[in-house]
Amino acid sequence: MTYLKQFIEKIKLNDYQGFLKIWEEYCFSDEVNYEELKSLFLEVKKSDLVEYFGQHVNRAIFLWEKLTDEEEKNEILKLICDLQNKNDDELASIIYEHLKQRYSKDPLFNEKIKLIGLRSREDFQGAISKYELLTHLKKGKFVFHKAGWGTGEVLDLSLLREEMLLEFEYVVGQKSLSFENALKTLVPLKDDHFLSRRFGNPDLLEKQARETPVETLKLLLKDVGPQNAAEIKEAFCDLVIPEKDWNRWWQNARSKIKKDKKIESPKSLSKPFFLREKEIDHEEILYKSLEAKPKPKEIIYMVHSFLRDFSQMTKKEEFKNSLTLKLLDVLGNEELTEAEKIQIHFFLDSLKADKELIKIDQIIKSISSVADLLKDIDIVSFKKRFLISIRKHKTDWENIFLDLFLSLEQNVLRDYILQELMNIKSDKLSDKIKELAHHPLLYPSAFVWYFQKVFFAKEGAYPLANTDGKNKFFESFLILLDYLENKNQLKDLAKKMISLITQNRYEMIQSIMTIASLNQAKEYLLLATKCRLLSDHDIKIIHSLAKVIFPNLSDYKNVSVEEDVIWATEKGILDLKKKISHISTIEMLDNAKEIEEARSLGDLRENAEYKAALERRARLQSDLKTFSDQLNNLKILTKEIVETDKVNVGTKIIASDEKGNKITFIILGPLEADIEKNILSFQAKLAQNLIGKTIGGKFEYESKTYTITDIRNFLD
Repeated sequence: MTYLKQFIEKIKLNDYQGFLKIWEEYCFSDEVNYEELKSLFLEVKKSDLVEYFGQHVNRAIFLWEKLTDEEEKNEILKLICDLQNKNDDELASIIYEHLKQRYSKDPLFNEKIKLIGLRSREDFQGAISKYELLTHLKKGKFVFHKAGWGTGEVLDLSLLREEMLLEFEYVVGQKSLSFENALKTLVPLKDDHFLSRRFGNPDLLEKQARETPVETLKLLLKDVGPQNAAEIKEAFCDLVIPEKDWNRWWQNARSKIKKDKKIESPKSLSKPFFLREKEIDHEEILYKSLEAKPKPKEIIYMVHSFLRDFSQMTKKEEFKNSLTLKLLDVLGNEELTEAEKIQIHFFLDSLKADKELIKIDQIIKSISSVADLLKDIDIVSFKKRFLISIRKHKTDWENIFLDLFLSLEQNVLRDYILQELMNIKSDKLSDKIKELAHHPLLYPSAFVWYFQKVFFAKEGAYPLANTDGKNKFFESFLILLDYLENKNQLKDLAKKMISLITQNRYEMIQSIMTIASLNQAKEYLLLATKCRLLSDHDIKIIHSLAKVIFPNLSDYKNVSVEEDVIWATEKGILDLKKKISHISTIEMLDNAKEIEEARSLGDLRENAEYKAALERRARLQSDLKTFSDQLNNLKILTKEIVETDKVNVGTKIIASDEKGNKITFIILGPLEADIEKNILSFQAKLAQNLIGKTIGGKFEYESKTYTITDIRNFLD
């Protein structure tokens, strides 16, 4: 398909004169390649050259006449008809005769010819597509609406009135559509099309998707075209597979897709999956990739992924020998780093190459910095294999492991080092663990990893896995949790720590209180109370569980606002209702028009306007849901319920610093917060610090200490 590449190059350059020159030459070809001609028309159809090409596409009739397969002839003539915009009589006659021959037994032939514009011949662009749509339209048949209504089912139609009744995915209720509008916006869908099955019988499609996920994905790719992971989720999640099951289903499907010979997987999930025309062996794909002379790092990733996904291939001698030769060729590269060299040797070892070729021990013994080389290895399984080699070939491996122990990021590597050091009953290991217990802020991830081992293990199973050790680790655990409050890069670790506290009905708190002394329990309660990452509800439960063991502890008192209630004045509620009304009645309708206009621009896969319009729709829907949820949880703040004996929602606070400079704050709900006017949301940290304080209470703001001098009702 050498011509096709030239055409695509001219299309990308928007060079119509160059394109037309090649087109004129192409039209006089002695032979015609159906797939090439079809691909050319589809490329032009979605390009900026489509209007210009509409004046010259008729020349393809010479090529069309050479086709012998009737279905291929119909497809090419249909594309010519879709692209042309000259509407000349000669082409009209050809199309008419073609349809007459193809639908000779259609009793409604003349009526349809009139509807598609072939009787007047003033405008018959897309005539064959329109005729096929009219023939397709029957009760129970499926269509796709190009202007944003999604898949639809024909419920009823009248040839006399030239209108039909349909039900669509994205439109509430039934819709009546004239034939004239239908011919502009509808595309026929076969009964076994993915979209038809999803709309018509989603339960049956779900059953198939669960039983044969790869075949169902092939159906999507065949009918809808290449899709990336996000688009696949949009097509399946909730509509076919329930959202709660989606991650498990997709993980299972993804692992099977890798081994399928017809689906081409992308290198990143942002890129689309493709359905190949024919099956290709995976080793053939690997060899072709290696022939492209990629960089050593890329080769390592390719080979590792292949051997991981297709481990059975290592049983084939021919494959092993061929891959071994290619890896030895890579080793000849003088620019290889030490990390790359040892990973290549790991491959050779896995392939059971001759022992003389494998030089892992030599590389290990010559290493000057183990930590640096380990950092240069990206594949975790090879990192562990490297550590195993260090253990085997380095006499000072114990000191190396102790140095690496707390700085490693992957738990699987920490587990390996810990086990090896415990096997030899290393005295230095206990010192390292004590260092970790006393300095949790230095190694946050390593601390949380080892904390779980110590806290939930049997007595003595690990160093410091005893009563004193558990108490020390728990104290450090709370200190670390408080430290993570403003560390955005460690927010996932903070979430995990909170999850450890709350899981199994605060089992961890119950356990620590049973082995803690009264003074230790008081220290834990003080640390927990100061930790802002813990909710007031969590702190109350921690205090309650402590009181079960130590009844003499004082009750936890904290003035707080109900977390699920959003306070707002009447004006704030009215403004929120206006926002909701504006989004639902104006912005959503404007967005629907944007989607319709964007769809008309061509191929949706390359349509930036369409994607932007869809993103705006998702944003509007998200805003609408958020505002609606807020409205449902709103509580009207009235003058009567605001108390001024202490700071609370609805109060106005006047405070002064040591120099007598005054500052005023008002505490309201998040809908009316305005930091420039010192109106705080009751959910803000400063507001949470102020709530409950009385006149004379002190607080810190912008590195100054303020004293509250007056508390008033904001609504007075």
